[in-house]
Amino acid sequence: MEIRVNVKHMGKRKKSVEPRTYHLAAAPSTVRELILAVAEAGVREHNERLESQKAGELLCCLTGQEIQEKAEAGKVSFGELYGEKRADLKQAQDNAIQCFEDGIYRIFLDDRPLERLDEEIGEAGKGTFTFVRLTMLSGRLW
Repeated sequence: MEIRVNVKHMGKRKKSVEPRTYHLAAAPSTVRELILAVAEAGVREHNERLESQKAGELLCCLTGQEIQEKAEAGKVSFGELYGEKRADLKQAQDNAIQCFEDGIYRIFLDDRPLERLDEEIGEAGKGTFTFVRLTMLSGRLW
């Protein structure tokens, strides 16, 4: 199953939305299942990029259009992974659940906020999910 996900970083420049498509094994029915499935897809993608990088790409270059798209998103890079450690699926899923519970990020289905892990999301393929990572403010406590 395919779902559409917008990833937003609150502290980034104005065009900081990255639309992505994730391929999931099954349709999630709750927020918890959605988080676990997206974390699994992210770990799989990370580990595949790490393996392809190890395979020995000799020359990496960006087209003018790729540079423009990355500049609009706020960061122009080759997407290099400098560590050699593979991501651990269980640890990534546990971390994703804990961060949601702690309010580190929010999830919206179209314009509706998803607030509880056991909340039903209906037909996941029909809408667009938006993950917003919240940035903590620094300063003194009163």
